[in-house]
Amino acid sequence: MLTNKEKSAFREELFRHLDGIAIAPVAYQFYKKGITKELISSKNTTLKKLNKSSQANDGYLNVALRMLASQGWLDYQSDNFKDEVFIQINSKSEIAFSLFEKYQIAVEFLEVSRNFHPRKSNPADFYKIQKIIDEFQKPFFNTNENTEISSVQNQITKHIEGALVGPLTVTLAMNGFFHKYFMEASFKADEYHEDPESFSKILDFYTHLEWFTKKENTYRFTEKGLFFAKRASAYGVTVSYIPTFNNIEDLLFGDFSSLRNTSKNKAEIHVDRVMNVWGSGGAHTTYFRQIDTIVIEIFNKPIEEQPKGILDMGCGNGAFLIHLFDVIEQRTLRGSLLEDYPLFLVGVDYNKEALKVTRANLVNADIWAKVIWGDIGKPEQLEKDIFEDYAIHLNDLLNVRTFLDHNRMWSEPNKKVTKNTSSSTGAFAYRGRKLSNLEVELNLKEHFMKWEPYISKFGLLLIELHTLPPEIAAKNIGKTAVTAYDATHGFSDQYIVELDVFLKVINEIGLKSVKKNFTKYPDSDIATVSIHYLILK
Repeated sequence: MLTNKEKSAFREELFRHLDGIAIAPVAYQFYKKGITKELISSKNTTLKKLNKSSQANDGYLNVALRMLASQGWLDYQSDNFKDEVFIQINSKSEIAFSLFEKYQIAVEFLEVSRNFHPRKSNPADFYKIQKIIDEFQKPFFNTNENTEISSVQNQITKHIEGALVGPLTVTLAMNGFFHKYFMEASFKADEYHEDPESFSKILDFYTHLEWFTKKENTYRFTEKGLFFAKRASAYGVTVSYIPTFNNIEDLLFGDFSSLRNTSKNKAEIHVDRVMNVWGSGGAHTTYFRQIDTIVIEIFNKPIEEQPKGILDMGCGNGAFLIHLFDVIEQRTLRGSLLEDYPLFLVGVDYNKEALKVTRANLVNADIWAKVIWGDIGKPEQLEKDIFEDYAIHLNDLLNVRTFLDHNRMWSEPNKKVTKNTSSSTGAFAYRGRKLSNLEVELNLKEHFMKWEPYISKFGLLLIELHTLPPEIAAKNIGKTAVTAYDATHGFSDQYIVELDVFLKVINEIGLKSVKKNFTKYPDSDIATVSIHYLILK
């Protein structure tokens, strides 16, 4: 049985792993392009100056610089009034930058990991994987008595470890390796893979990390290994963006247009959407339980005061919709009246792969629901489609969504308020172009204004993701995955703002987050997730 101290240490390790998957490609590109040398030489500079000298795409360069600041390796200051970013080196900058070359094996592993098959043999890929793993398991840094140097070395070691562990763990988990059978019993490599000799190299790597014990040719999970196996989906979202990280050079310095295909009829290139949906579903289950109280209260009201059903915008894998149906059916007044007052359920998503997964999961759960394509930025079209097909208004439904509002399609704000400024520290981009933080706040405001007419009756229940100021993130490394969040979202034109900025925008447009239903995770100043029941003031 793990102690609370051990659980805390392993959780910190997991967060550092996620940091590493995102940081490794960025750091290595900065090393290759000489940006680290320029930063050390200049000591302090601005985004505009650095962008000019490196001929980068300034929006994504801004995201990358802010990531390094969140790891404590730069001082980053966003002057929203002047729309400028000031960069300055600190005591850790030169130490960290001198070690960025070490990230090469992590970058190579991320590139080859996409070809790793968990059950079948590909000798060439196994050879590359084994070579990188062997290199990592050798002494990586010389022991240094200087505390600051040692700290940075350990930080980078965990990053590289994460870049190896993350892709392997997700691929194995999605293909059943962390099934109860393997987790509860001893096993051999030939019970899972057609090439046990090669696959045992992967298992030996996990043994090196103390996830397994090995006796002769037999493996067994340790308590540490079980901890990570049960949380394998926590790696899923970050790992799903490896296609983006593998193209980081083009994203930062070249033509990234091929990555930004957002057509509803074509598969996305920048992210493995099936993996993303799998990871999201597993990671978000914890938050679903926290909103039960809100849903129970709504569907325990007199039947004439209840919504006709639920619309889940951005339904992902359908897990949230299934959870809500189960809660209503089993724990509310409406659940006892479903025969006379059936629940109209609608799952909506922009991504075709997500819609397929949702349909399959709803069928497996024996839940009747409509699953349709829709754009979160066009609620008026959604209203039209639902009413024409089902004679139900969007406002007659409880609107819900999880981790979606930041993933709206960008549109230029209509209201240019030059006297205002933003309080956000974020780094935001659209198609490589840097967006001012004020633009992002105005865009968020207009986004929710579009939804006001459709949530005025029963409100909007949502879970949202947030960023943190880099200086706070740097002081809490291992306590938050915000660096990975900033990377995956910043490089894919998504807009996560700080919790206080989000609440400010909501308040300015006449909505309020019901206080008794508000929750944040963790419940401190490093909260990166919040739950809201939004209603009109």
